Amino acid sequence: MTGKAAEANAMGLQAVGAAGEAGAAEAAGAAGVAGTAGAASAASAVEATPAQVAAAEAADASAPDADHVPVFSDALFRKKRKKGKYSLVEPPAPTLEAPIADTHAHVHLLWDPVGALACAGVWNVGFVCDVVDTVEDDPAVWDAMDGWRAQAAERLAAYAQAAAETYGAAALPANPAVPAVRFIAGCHPHNAKDYDEAAEAALLARLADPRVAALGEIGLDYHYDFSPRDVQKDVFRRQLRLARECGLPVSLHLREAHDDAYRILCDEGFPPAGTLLHCFNLDKQVLAPFLEAGCFIAFGGPVTFKAADEVREAARLVPLDRLLTETDSPYMTPEPMRGMICGPAHTVFTAACLAEVFGCVSGADREAFLGRLWENAHDLLDRRPTAWQLAHATSVDEARS
Repeated sequence: MTGKAAEANAMGLQAVGAAGEAGAAEAAGAAGVAGTAGAASAASAVEATPAQVAAAEAADASAPDADHVPVFSDALFRKKRKKGKYSLVEPPAPTLEAPIADTHAHVHLLWDPVGALACAGVWNVGFVCDVVDTVEDDPAVWDAMDGWRAQAAERLAAYAQAAAETYGAAALPANPAVPAVRFIAGCHPHNAKDYDEAAEAALLARLADPRVAALGEIGLDYHYDFSPRDVQKDVFRRQLRLARECGLPVSLHLREAHDDAYRILCDEGFPPAGTLLHCFNLDKQVLAPFLEAGCFIAFGGPVTFKAADEVREAARLVPLDRLLTETDSPYMTPEPMRGMICGPAHTVFTAACLAEVFGCVSGADREAFLGRLWENAHDLLDRRPTAWQLAHATSVDEARS
């Protein structure tokens, strides 16, 4: 286990361990990472190696301390304080004027996907893309999502009422609703070493599911090198070709490898359906060639970080019709809640920050700005099934078996 699930597993050791053998079956039904990691045995979830724990801590400076960060079952925002205490965080004020999209989340890696979706609904995060690694993640997530959304709908009213009582009704968006969810599926570069013909066949079966909006997250990660770089490059090329074949956009994961990735994209050709650079957190010089190539650029928590002036400077250069918001939940928690587990609802803080970066503080200007970002998300990631997906839709039932 070397990909996203390993990082999430390392972040949440106590949550599974505390459930114990008796509570593991119940935890598996409601908890994302517990279910995907095999929560039928609490022991199996605490077998993360020291290297995996170190990777989780290094991957995100805001990674929560699993010994002290509980899972709160409500729609309130909190930040961690000293000695195991938490304080409430006010939502963006005034209330955001338009719905928000989280274009990159790992909902199934959260301990309470149901609660996370309900919380997102309270704060008008109306669209979420759940990014699934077909090599590593438990296939059960594909069937679980509809149930999670249904259960989230049952919690929604109580969550909204508690949030209104805490923050005041005026702080909440009107008409809360559980977000629509689409999938992004692919092989993360961490897992490239395990990508073979069988893995590619399994991925193709998943891509035929009309709920899949893009192929990803794919690319290169030279920070960890969990897979050899030559293997990463080969698997990246193979998946770019699949995206072209399937008519799908791609979502890119690039870490300390942007130059190589750009050369491969130029060599293979940028997918005609679109290219999304996920969680951009570097400067304008790194961003420039991807902008010139017409890529969509998504910003998450890092754009809110206090020392991230270069990220905000880069964000200002992105054409408004190619700008997107995301979380990368459960990672990259935005300010002012760094140190907490990130969920799709936190997208509102990133959206508010981006609006401020673009000089849209509130009112009609911010409504138009946020409305454009919402349209971008749907234009890229909420399209009708591709011709390829329609032609291969019979494989969906096989993929779910």
